[in-house]
Amino acid sequence: MGFEVMTEKRISRWYFGGLASCAAACCTHPLDLIKVHLQTQQEVKMRMMGMALRVVRSDGVLALYSGLSASMCRQLTYSMTRFAIYETVRDMVAERNHGPMPFYQKVLLASFGGLIGGFIGTPADMVNVRMQNDVKLPPELRRNYAHALDGVLRVWREEGIRKLFSGASMASSRGALVSVGQLSCYDQAKQLVLGTGVLTDNIATHFIASLIAGGCATILCQPMDVVKTRLMNSKGEYRGVMHCLTDTATLGPQAFYKGLVPAGIRLIPHTVLTFIFLEQLRLYFGIRVITST
Repeated sequence: MGFEVMTEKRISRWYFGGLASCAAACCTHPLDLIKVHLQTQQEVKMRMMGMALRVVRSDGVLALYSGLSASMCRQLTYSMTRFAIYETVRDMVAERNHGPMPFYQKVLLASFGGLIGGFIGTPADMVNVRMQNDVKLPPELRRNYAHALDGVLRVWREEGIRKLFSGASMASSRGALVSVGQLSCYDQAKQLVLGTGVLTDNIATHFIASLIAGGCATILCQPMDVVKTRLMNSKGEYRGVMHCLTDTATLGPQAFYKGLVPAGIRLIPHTVLTFIFLEQLRLYFGIRVITST
């Protein structure tokens, strides 16, 4: 007669992804701001350190955190949605199948979650880009949104609700690509690392898996990110996504990877911090599940 062994594991609550992303965004916001500045300059005039120094010199250190409220708002809409969809469905399927999902299913689920999250997060994302870019504009051209909500309401009143969702197709597509790079690649990398038997479910495993996921996400979404930033920041010079794509293409293929290093320097630490925070939330505050084996 065999004995049943009771094992306890913890699974994430649906909103943990949003909280972890917010915490990570607080740490990486200055890098995001510099990335936006680099992508919105027409010719490559400045590199990353030069741009950071220019912002600090002209407007002080706190200018590196301009648009932080919009960044938080974006994480609470976009990231919370994609993590909630991905983790809830993944855990349900894993429980039903008594094992992890195949990788292709993780990719499909992550892209679906990212697509929905990207669309929901578009207004906050657009205000985020505008607030960050404000620092660079001469005083008379600045939009001077007080905070994210003020930005969203002013765009709605002054430019109409359609403007709030301008670039939604790009944001959704980018959301899908980032989510595939981050969520499904993180899960798969973690599964492979744990499968070696060398490391247990600890912070070292989380760090290695999230580093791989951050790299995948950066390479996957950089071309999309450049076009999205140019569209959101435009003052009507582009007729649509295709016009923006062809216009960017005239600058050569490297234009789509403009700011790749700053994007990686922002997205990789952001991914690493997000998953480390997420795993700590799961371990200490997650839902306890008792399984018998």
